[in-house]
Amino acid sequence: MTTALTRRRLLTAAFAAGVAVPLEGAGRAWATPAGPGPARLRLPAPTGPHRVGTVSLHLVDRSRPDPVAGAGRHRELMASLWYPAARDARRHPVVPWMPAAPLRALLVSAGFDADAVAAPLTAGHDGAPVLRTIGRRPVIVFSHGANGHRSETTIVVQELASHGYVVVTVDHTDAFSEFPDGRLTVPDDDVPVTPWDHARDIRFVLDRIEDLAAGRNPDAEHRTLPTGLSAVLDPRRIAMFGFSKGATATVLVMNTDRRVRAGLSFDGPMQSRPPVREIDRPFMLMTAEFTRAAEPAVEELWSLLRGWRLNVHTDGALHGAFCDNQWLIPQLAAIIGMSDEDLAGWIGTLDPARAVRIQQAYPLAFFDLRLRHRGHLLDGPNPAFPQVKFIP
Repeated sequence: MTTALTRRRLLTAAFAAGVAVPLEGAGRAWATPAGPGPARLRLPAPTGPHRVGTVSLHLVDRSRPDPVAGAGRHRELMASLWYPAARDARRHPVVPWMPAAPLRALLVSAGFDADAVAAPLTAGHDGAPVLRTIGRRPVIVFSHGANGHRSETTIVVQELASHGYVVVTVDHTDAFSEFPDGRLTVPDDDVPVTPWDHARDIRFVLDRIEDLAAGRNPDAEHRTLPTGLSAVLDPRRIAMFGFSKGATATVLVMNTDRRVRAGLSFDGPMQSRPPVREIDRPFMLMTAEFTRAAEPAVEELWSLLRGWRLNVHTDGALHGAFCDNQWLIPQLAAIIGMSDEDLAGWIGTLDPARAVRIQQAYPLAFFDLRLRHRGHLLDGPNPAFPQVKFIP
Protein backbone atom coordinates (compact mmCIF):
# COMPACT_ATOMS: atom_id res chain seq x y z
CA MET A 1 0.00 0.00 0.00
CA THR A 2 2.86 2.43 0.73
CA THR A 3 4.31 1.84 -2.73
CA ALA A 4 0.92 2.43 -4.34
CA LEU A 5 0.42 5.60 -2.34
CA THR A 6 3.83 6.96 -3.31
CA ARG A 7 3.14 6.21 -6.95
CA ARG A 8 -0.24 7.94 -6.69
CA ARG A 9 1.39 11.11 -5.32
CA LEU A 10 3.88 11.13 -8.15
CA LEU A 11 1.08 10.64 -10.66
CA THR A 12 -0.80 13.55 -9.15
CA ALA A 13 2.26 15.75 -9.35
CA ALA A 14 2.79 14.72 -12.93
CA PHE A 15 -0.72 15.89 -13.82
CA ALA A 16 0.45 19.42 -13.26
CA ALA A 17 3.74 19.24 -15.09
CA GLY A 18 2.82 18.54 -18.72
CA VAL A 19 2.34 20.53 -21.86
CA ALA A 20 -0.08 20.06 -24.69
CA VAL A 21 0.02 17.22 -27.19
CA PRO A 22 -2.04 17.18 -30.40
CA LEU A 23 -5.31 15.22 -30.12
CA GLU A 24 -4.37 13.16 -33.15
CA GLY A 25 -1.49 11.39 -31.40
CA ALA A 26 0.78 11.25 -28.43
CA GLY A 27 3.95 12.54 -30.14
CA ARG A 28 6.37 14.98 -28.56
CA ALA A 29 4.72 18.01 -27.06
CA TRP A 30 5.24 21.71 -26.95
CA ALA A 31 4.55 24.41 -24.39
CA THR A 32 2.42 27.47 -25.01
CA PRO A 33 4.25 30.72 -24.26
CA ALA A 34 2.67 32.59 -21.35
CA GLY A 35 4.75 35.73 -21.63
CA PRO A 36 7.50 36.12 -19.04
CA GLY A 37 7.79 33.09 -16.81
CA PRO A 38 6.93 29.44 -17.35
CA ALA A 39 5.04 28.10 -20.33
CA ARG A 40 1.29 27.75 -19.95
CA LEU A 41 -0.15 24.28 -20.42
CA ARG A 42 -3.29 23.27 -22.31
CA LEU A 43 -6.22 20.92 -21.90
CA PRO A 44 -8.32 19.42 -24.71
CA ALA A 45 -11.55 21.33 -25.31
CA PRO A 46 -14.90 19.77 -24.36
CA THR A 47 -17.11 18.64 -27.25
CA GLY A 48 -20.59 19.61 -26.03
CA PRO A 49 -22.83 22.39 -27.37
CA HIS A 50 -22.83 24.52 -24.22
CA ARG A 51 -20.31 26.98 -22.85
CA VAL A 52 -19.11 26.05 -19.37
CA GLY A 53 -19.27 28.09 -16.18
CA THR A 54 -17.71 27.32 -12.83
CA VAL A 55 -17.69 28.65 -9.29
CA SER A 56 -15.83 27.54 -6.15
CA LEU A 57 -17.43 27.05 -2.73
CA HIS A 58 -15.87 26.98 0.74
CA LEU A 59 -17.92 24.54 2.82
CA VAL A 60 -17.64 24.01 6.59
CA ASP A 61 -19.18 20.95 8.25
CA ARG A 62 -19.69 22.09 11.83
CA SER A 63 -20.90 18.64 12.88
CA ARG A 64 -17.45 17.08 12.35
CA PRO A 65 -14.13 17.94 14.00
CA ASP A 66 -11.16 17.76 11.66
CA PRO A 67 -7.84 16.35 12.92
CA VAL A 68 -6.16 17.56 9.74
CA ALA A 69 -7.06 21.20 10.47
CA GLY A 70 -6.12 20.98 14.15
CA ALA A 71 -7.74 21.04 17.58
CA GLY A 72 -11.00 22.94 17.79
CA ARG A 73 -11.48 23.21 14.04
CA HIS A 74 -14.27 21.71 11.97
CA ARG A 75 -14.01 19.90 8.68
CA GLU A 76 -13.54 22.32 5.79
CA LEU A 77 -13.81 21.44 2.13
CA MET A 78 -13.32 23.28 -1.12
CA ALA A 79 -15.68 22.37 -3.93
CA SER A 80 -16.32 23.57 -7.47
CA LEU A 81 -19.53 23.60 -9.45
CA TRP A 82 -19.34 23.24 -13.24
CA TYR A 83 -22.47 23.98 -15.26
CA PRO A 84 -23.83 24.97 -18.68
CA ALA A 85 -23.33 28.72 -18.99
CA ALA A 86 -25.22 31.45 -20.82
CA ARG A 87 -24.00 32.74 -24.17
CA ASP A 88 -22.33 35.78 -22.60
CA ALA A 89 -20.05 33.55 -20.52
CA ARG A 90 -17.04 34.80 -22.47
CA ARG A 91 -17.21 38.07 -20.56
CA HIS A 92 -16.01 36.08 -17.55
CA PRO A 93 -12.40 34.87 -17.35
CA VAL A 94 -11.61 31.18 -17.56
CA VAL A 95 -10.18 29.57 -14.44
CA PRO A 96 -6.87 27.71 -14.20
CA TRP A 97 -6.75 23.97 -13.75
CA MET A 98 -5.46 24.53 -10.21
CA PRO A 99 -4.65 27.67 -8.19
CA ALA A 100 -1.00 28.70 -8.15
CA ALA A 101 -0.19 27.86 -4.51
CA PRO A 102 -1.36 24.22 -4.47
CA LEU A 103 0.14 23.76 -7.92
CA ARG A 104 3.53 24.86 -6.60
CA ALA A 105 3.16 22.52 -3.61
CA LEU A 106 2.21 19.69 -5.93
CA LEU A 107 5.30 20.17 -8.04
CA VAL A 108 7.65 20.52 -5.09
CA SER A 109 6.21 17.40 -3.43
CA ALA A 110 7.43 15.37 -6.39
CA GLY A 111 10.83 17.03 -6.58
CA PHE A 112 10.13 19.43 -9.45
CA ASP A 113 10.82 23.15 -9.60
CA ALA A 114 7.87 25.05 -8.13
CA ASP A 115 7.87 27.38 -11.14
CA ALA A 116 8.33 24.69 -13.80
CA VAL A 117 5.05 25.45 -15.56
CA ALA A 118 1.94 27.63 -15.48
CA ALA A 119 -1.33 25.76 -14.95
CA PRO A 120 -3.44 25.15 -18.04
CA LEU A 121 -6.62 27.13 -18.43
CA THR A 122 -9.87 25.20 -18.32
CA ALA A 123 -13.05 25.76 -20.34
CA GLY A 124 -14.80 27.03 -17.20
CA HIS A 125 -15.74 30.73 -17.07
CA ASP A 126 -15.57 32.01 -13.50
CA GLY A 127 -19.00 32.92 -12.13
CA ALA A 128 -20.66 33.09 -15.54
CA PRO A 129 -24.48 33.26 -15.59
CA VAL A 130 -26.18 29.89 -15.84
CA LEU A 131 -27.97 28.81 -19.02
CA ARG A 132 -31.49 28.76 -17.59
CA THR A 133 -33.40 27.98 -20.78
CA ILE A 134 -32.58 24.27 -20.47
CA GLY A 135 -34.38 23.85 -17.13
CA ARG A 136 -33.24 21.78 -14.17
CA ARG A 137 -30.24 19.59 -14.94
CA PRO A 138 -28.95 16.34 -13.43
CA VAL A 139 -26.18 16.75 -10.86
CA ILE A 140 -23.04 14.58 -10.78
CA VAL A 141 -20.63 14.58 -7.83
CA PHE A 142 -16.93 13.64 -8.09
CA SER A 143 -14.61 12.26 -5.38
CA HIS A 144 -10.85 12.22 -6.07
CA GLY A 145 -8.23 9.57 -5.33
CA ALA A 146 -5.82 9.31 -2.40
CA ASN A 147 -3.58 12.38 -2.08
CA GLY A 148 -5.23 13.87 -5.15
CA HIS A 149 -7.34 16.95 -5.81
CA ARG A 150 -10.64 17.96 -7.36
CA SER A 151 -8.97 18.96 -10.63
CA GLU A 152 -7.68 15.50 -11.52
CA THR A 153 -10.57 14.65 -13.88
CA THR A 154 -11.15 18.10 -15.37
CA ILE A 155 -11.29 16.67 -18.89
CA VAL A 156 -14.27 14.52 -17.89
CA VAL A 157 -15.87 17.21 -15.73
CA GLN A 158 -15.92 19.98 -18.33
CA GLU A 159 -17.08 17.48 -20.95
CA LEU A 160 -20.12 16.61 -18.84
CA ALA A 161 -20.89 20.27 -18.15
CA SER A 162 -20.67 21.10 -21.86
CA HIS A 163 -23.35 18.47 -22.48
CA GLY A 164 -25.77 19.92 -19.95
CA TYR A 165 -24.85 18.43 -16.56
CA VAL A 166 -24.02 20.22 -13.33
CA VAL A 167 -20.88 18.64 -11.86
CA VAL A 168 -19.69 19.15 -8.28
CA THR A 169 -16.03 18.33 -7.57
CA VAL A 170 -14.74 18.12 -4.00
CA ASP A 171 -11.32 18.49 -2.36
CA HIS A 172 -11.19 16.10 0.59
CA THR A 173 -8.71 16.65 3.40
CA ASP A 174 -6.10 14.43 1.69
CA ALA A 175 -5.90 16.91 -1.20
CA PHE A 176 -3.68 19.68 -2.50
CA SER A 177 -6.05 22.60 -1.95
CA GLU A 178 -6.33 26.24 -0.95
CA PHE A 179 -8.98 28.08 1.08
CA PRO A 180 -10.18 31.63 0.31
CA ASP A 181 -8.06 33.09 3.13
CA GLY A 182 -4.90 31.67 1.54
CA ARG A 183 -4.46 28.62 3.79
CA LEU A 184 -2.87 25.79 1.87
CA THR A 185 -3.53 22.11 2.52
CA VAL A 186 -1.35 19.23 1.39
CA PRO A 187 -1.74 15.49 2.02
CA ASP A 188 -0.32 14.26 5.31
CA ASP A 189 0.54 10.57 5.37
CA ASP A 190 0.47 10.63 9.18
CA VAL A 191 -3.24 11.53 9.21
CA PRO A 192 -5.28 8.65 7.76
CA VAL A 193 -8.12 9.57 5.41
CA THR A 194 -10.26 6.59 4.49
CA PRO A 195 -12.86 5.99 1.78
CA TRP A 196 -15.46 6.38 4.52
CA ASP A 197 -14.12 9.88 5.22
CA HIS A 198 -14.59 10.70 1.55
CA ALA A 199 -18.10 9.25 1.68
CA ARG A 200 -19.06 11.35 4.71
CA ASP A 201 -17.74 14.45 2.95
CA ILE A 202 -19.89 13.69 -0.07
CA ARG A 203 -23.04 13.17 1.99
CA PHE A 204 -22.43 16.59 3.54
CA VAL A 205 -21.98 18.04 0.03
CA LEU A 206 -25.27 16.43 -1.05
CA ASP A 207 -26.99 18.42 1.71
CA ARG A 208 -25.37 21.58 0.39
CA ILE A 209 -26.61 20.79 -3.14
CA GLU A 210 -30.11 20.73 -1.70
CA ASP A 211 -29.42 24.11 -0.08
CA LEU A 212 -28.32 25.53 -3.43
CA ALA A 213 -31.38 24.15 -5.22
CA ALA A 214 -33.58 25.82 -2.59
CA GLY A 215 -31.89 29.18 -3.17
CA ARG A 216 -29.65 29.15 -0.10
CA ASN A 217 -25.95 30.02 -0.22
CA PRO A 218 -23.80 27.50 1.72
CA ASP A 219 -20.47 29.22 1.00
CA ALA A 220 -18.76 30.03 4.31
CA GLU A 221 -17.98 33.58 3.17
CA HIS A 222 -21.35 33.95 1.38
CA ARG A 223 -19.62 34.91 -1.82
CA THR A 224 -21.89 35.75 -4.73
CA LEU A 225 -23.20 32.76 -6.66
CA PRO A 226 -23.73 32.69 -10.43
CA THR A 227 -27.02 34.12 -11.61
CA GLY A 228 -29.62 31.41 -12.07
CA LEU A 229 -27.74 28.61 -10.29
CA SER A 230 -30.58 27.44 -8.04
CA ALA A 231 -32.94 27.12 -11.03
CA VAL A 232 -30.84 24.51 -12.86
CA LEU A 233 -30.03 22.06 -10.05
CA ASP A 234 -32.20 18.95 -9.96
CA PRO A 235 -31.70 17.28 -6.54
CA ARG A 236 -33.92 14.38 -7.65
CA ARG A 237 -31.39 13.34 -10.33
CA ILE A 238 -28.02 12.95 -8.64
CA ALA A 239 -25.27 10.53 -9.65
CA MET A 240 -21.65 10.14 -8.57
CA PHE A 241 -18.29 9.03 -9.87
CA GLY A 242 -14.87 8.70 -8.32
CA PHE A 243 -11.31 7.75 -9.07
CA SER A 244 -9.48 5.08 -7.02
CA LYS A 245 -10.30 5.80 -3.35
CA GLY A 246 -13.03 8.13 -4.58
CA ALA A 247 -14.53 5.25 -6.56
CA THR A 248 -14.70 3.16 -3.40
CA ALA A 249 -16.31 6.16 -1.69
CA THR A 250 -18.91 6.24 -4.48
CA VAL A 251 -20.06 2.75 -3.50
CA LEU A 252 -20.09 3.67 0.20
CA VAL A 253 -22.22 6.74 -0.48
CA MET A 254 -24.67 4.61 -2.44
CA ASN A 255 -24.72 2.14 0.47
CA THR A 256 -25.78 4.89 2.86
CA ASP A 257 -27.63 7.54 0.82
CA ARG A 258 -30.36 6.86 -1.71
CA ARG A 259 -30.13 10.35 -3.17
CA VAL A 260 -27.38 9.00 -5.46
CA ARG A 261 -29.23 7.20 -8.24
CA ALA A 262 -26.25 5.83 -10.22
CA GLY A 263 -22.52 5.34 -9.68
CA LEU A 264 -19.41 5.11 -11.84
CA SER A 265 -16.00 3.80 -10.77
CA PHE A 266 -12.70 4.84 -12.34
CA ASP A 267 -10.53 1.85 -11.40
CA GLY A 268 -11.59 1.69 -7.76
CA PRO A 269 -9.94 -0.92 -5.48
CA MET A 270 -13.17 -1.24 -3.43
CA GLN A 271 -11.30 -1.87 -0.19
CA SER A 272 -12.83 -0.39 2.96
CA ARG A 273 -13.63 -1.17 6.59
CA PRO A 274 -16.57 -1.70 7.03
CA PRO A 275 -16.73 -3.17 3.52
CA VAL A 276 -19.05 -2.28 0.67
CA ARG A 277 -22.58 -3.71 0.65
CA GLU A 278 -25.28 -4.47 -1.91
CA ILE A 279 -26.38 -1.80 -4.39
CA ASP A 280 -29.75 -1.97 -6.14
CA ARG A 281 -29.15 1.00 -8.45
CA PRO A 282 -27.14 1.24 -11.70
CA PHE A 283 -23.37 0.97 -11.39
CA MET A 284 -20.57 0.86 -13.96
CA LEU A 285 -16.95 -0.15 -13.56
CA MET A 286 -14.30 1.33 -15.85
CA THR A 287 -11.31 -0.83 -15.00
CA ALA A 288 -7.59 -0.61 -15.74
CA GLU A 289 -5.40 -2.22 -13.06
CA PHE A 290 -8.03 -2.99 -10.39
CA THR A 291 -9.89 -5.58 -12.43
CA ARG A 292 -12.25 -8.22 -11.09
CA ALA A 293 -9.66 -10.88 -11.91
CA ALA A 294 -6.81 -9.07 -10.15
CA GLU A 295 -8.59 -7.64 -7.09
CA PRO A 296 -10.93 -9.86 -5.02
CA ALA A 297 -12.67 -6.82 -3.52
CA VAL A 298 -13.72 -5.66 -6.99
CA GLU A 299 -15.09 -9.10 -7.81
CA GLU A 300 -16.94 -9.07 -4.49
CA LEU A 301 -18.50 -5.72 -5.35
CA TRP A 302 -19.57 -7.07 -8.74
CA SER A 303 -21.43 -9.89 -6.99
CA LEU A 304 -23.22 -7.33 -4.81
CA LEU A 305 -24.59 -5.24 -7.69
CA ARG A 306 -28.28 -6.14 -7.81
CA GLY A 307 -29.41 -3.54 -10.33
CA TRP A 308 -28.18 -2.66 -13.83
CA ARG A 309 -24.43 -3.23 -14.00
CA LEU A 310 -21.66 -2.99 -16.57
CA ASN A 311 -17.89 -3.55 -16.57
CA VAL A 312 -15.84 -2.04 -19.37
CA HIS A 313 -12.10 -2.59 -19.39
CA THR A 314 -9.54 -0.59 -21.36
CA ASP A 315 -6.65 -2.57 -22.79
CA GLY A 316 -3.20 -1.09 -22.17
CA ALA A 317 -4.45 1.20 -19.41
CA LEU A 318 -2.74 1.75 -16.07
CA HIS A 319 -4.40 3.06 -12.92
CA GLY A 320 -4.62 6.73 -13.90
CA ALA A 321 -5.85 6.17 -17.45
CA PHE A 322 -9.23 7.85 -16.89
CA CYS A 323 -7.75 11.01 -15.33
CA ASP A 324 -5.96 14.05 -16.73
CA ASN A 325 -2.57 12.45 -16.07
CA GLN A 326 -2.90 10.19 -19.11
CA TRP A 327 -2.95 13.36 -21.22
CA LEU A 328 -0.29 15.28 -19.29
CA ILE A 329 2.38 12.77 -18.28
CA PRO A 330 3.59 12.29 -21.88
CA GLN A 331 4.18 16.03 -21.96
CA LEU A 332 6.15 15.84 -18.75
CA ALA A 333 8.25 13.16 -20.43
CA ALA A 334 8.98 15.52 -23.31
CA ILE A 335 10.08 18.26 -20.91
CA ILE A 336 12.47 16.17 -18.82
CA GLY A 337 13.68 13.81 -21.55
CA MET A 338 12.11 10.66 -20.10
CA SER A 339 12.77 7.53 -22.14
CA ASP A 340 9.95 5.82 -23.99
CA GLU A 341 10.41 2.80 -21.74
CA ASP A 342 10.02 4.85 -18.57
CA LEU A 343 7.03 6.66 -20.03
CA ALA A 344 5.32 3.35 -20.74
CA GLY A 345 5.82 2.51 -17.09
CA TRP A 346 3.74 5.54 -16.18
CA ILE A 347 0.92 5.45 -18.75
CA GLY A 348 1.00 1.95 -20.19
CA THR A 349 0.39 1.48 -23.89
CA LEU A 350 -2.87 3.45 -24.13
CA ASP A 351 -2.41 6.37 -26.53
CA PRO A 352 -3.23 9.66 -24.74
CA ALA A 353 -5.46 10.88 -27.57
CA ARG A 354 -7.51 7.70 -27.45
CA ALA A 355 -7.63 7.97 -23.67
CA VAL A 356 -9.16 11.44 -23.96
CA ARG A 357 -11.81 10.15 -26.36
CA ILE A 358 -12.67 7.35 -23.93
CA GLN A 359 -12.81 9.81 -21.02
CA GLN A 360 -15.15 12.06 -22.95
CA ALA A 361 -17.40 9.34 -24.40
CA TYR A 362 -17.99 6.61 -21.81
CA PRO A 363 -18.80 8.59 -18.62
CA LEU A 364 -21.14 10.80 -20.68
CA ALA A 365 -22.80 7.71 -22.18
CA PHE A 366 -23.33 6.21 -18.72
CA PHE A 367 -24.89 9.30 -17.19
CA ASP A 368 -26.97 9.92 -20.33
CA LEU A 369 -28.32 6.37 -20.14
CA ARG A 370 -29.06 6.32 -16.43
CA LEU A 371 -30.20 9.93 -15.88
CA ARG A 372 -31.60 10.89 -19.29
CA HIS A 373 -32.57 7.46 -20.68
CA ARG A 374 -30.86 7.90 -24.03
CA GLY A 375 -27.84 6.70 -25.99
CA HIS A 376 -26.48 3.41 -27.37
CA LEU A 377 -22.71 3.43 -26.79
CA LEU A 378 -23.06 1.06 -23.83
CA ASP A 379 -25.02 -1.54 -25.79
CA GLY A 380 -21.80 -3.37 -26.65
CA PRO A 381 -18.33 -3.10 -28.20
CA ASN A 382 -17.87 -0.25 -30.65
CA PRO A 383 -15.30 -0.28 -33.49
CA ALA A 384 -14.52 3.38 -32.78
CA PHE A 385 -13.13 2.30 -29.37
CA PRO A 386 -11.21 -0.95 -30.02
CA GLN A 387 -9.39 -0.78 -26.66
CA VAL A 388 -12.67 -0.85 -24.68
CA LYS A 389 -13.76 -4.39 -23.85
CA PHE A 390 -17.09 -5.39 -22.31
CA ILE A 391 -16.45 -7.87 -19.48
CA PRO A 392 -19.42 -10.20 -18.75
